[in-house]
Amino acid sequence: MTDQFDLEADAAGNFDAIRPFYDDEVPAVLARLTRNDEFVDTVARYRLPRLFRRFRPLARFLARQGLRRAIRGVDSIRDFQHHIAVYMNRMIEQTTATFEVAGLEQLSDDTAYLFIGNHRDIALDPAFVNYALYQAGRDTVRIAIGDNLLQKPFVTDLMRLNKSFIVPRSSRGKRAMIAAYQQLSCYIRHSLIAENHSVWMAQREGRAKNGVDRTDAAIIKMLGMARRQRNREALIGESIRELRVVPVSISYEYDPCDLQKARELKAISEGGRYEKTAYEDILAIAAGITGNKGRVRLVFGTPVGSTEDSLESLTTEIDRQVLAGYTLFPSHYLALEATGHAPELVEHQAITEADRQRFRQRLAEIPEELRDYWLCQYANPVLNRAGYTPL
Repeated sequence: MTDQFDLEADAAGNFDAIRPFYDDEVPAVLARLTRNDEFVDTVARYRLPRLFRRFRPLARFLARQGLRRAIRGVDSIRDFQHHIAVYMNRMIEQTTATFEVAGLEQLSDDTAYLFIGNHRDIALDPAFVNYALYQAGRDTVRIAIGDNLLQKPFVTDLMRLNKSFIVPRSSRGKRAMIAAYQQLSCYIRHSLIAENHSVWMAQREGRAKNGVDRTDAAIIKMLGMARRQRNREALIGESIRELRVVPVSISYEYDPCDLQKARELKAISEGGRYEKTAYEDILAIAAGITGNKGRVRLVFGTPVGSTEDSLESLTTEIDRQVLAGYTLFPSHYLALEATGHAPELVEHQAITEADRQRFRQRLAEIPEELRDYWLCQYANPVLNRAGYTPL
């Protein structure tokens, strides 16, 4: 079977351009990062903000020395992710009220799965999945990440060190895009079946900024391309079954990027499009990591595809499990209550006075012209669960 997938790799072109780094590449990549002034400045700005403002050369020197000490003995991806786990634990303690995981126990710990999840935060959605797996003593996942996020070499290095592989979004021309997605499909299938290595990817391109979680059928089609390359008669259900797709739901009580998302929703509503500023996604990653999230809950579903044979039935089942696993917090009910829509869906018994006070404080920070767009992000999951039309 491995030879068969090696042939697929050759047919799709070498995976080197999109795959995560291998263990034997780690020392050289880490050394390259410590030589990258822009990365070192980023670390210095975060760890030594006052010194960085007053005497940048000294802050840069100290940050570089600190990085070199930190990477001593880091010779593999697992070593690198062990360091990340320490920072994840600190981030969870400082920026969340609780982090809960459900459903993982029903999945085999020696089987690779394709986790397809709803998408709220660029970096943290897969990071929480990896943290849950790491804490359970399981292998972490390879993460699908759009090439639009890789605007700086040091960001690309960091992402690929953390087992990210690159999803093409900037390929020009239909033929180039098809070839890129064929390669991506082959890589995902190779990872899951030939290497027995789990993968995480979002159910759609980009975050669901309005709180509406829907699987993009184009993603499911892409996943079947590798199988159809070998057998043009292969049904989509057969292709998905062998990938062992498991829906994943992540729920945040509060989204640190909700205000920026509201601005984007308003711009699209009024002008039909939104132009991102330079490095806006990188800033969103930082905001998501450092901002307060309240309660966070991650729910693993069960493998799909046993009875679903059509594209529509597959996307419907993924959506069903994502919605069923999504946790509705008081912030969601309070947002729906504030909109005046569907009052029968508001679970008043789930809301405490402390919840109301916290919600009022957050809402008071939102400019009046953005409040409807802010509220819909939290209200729509309640409407989605009930089968109502979203705002």
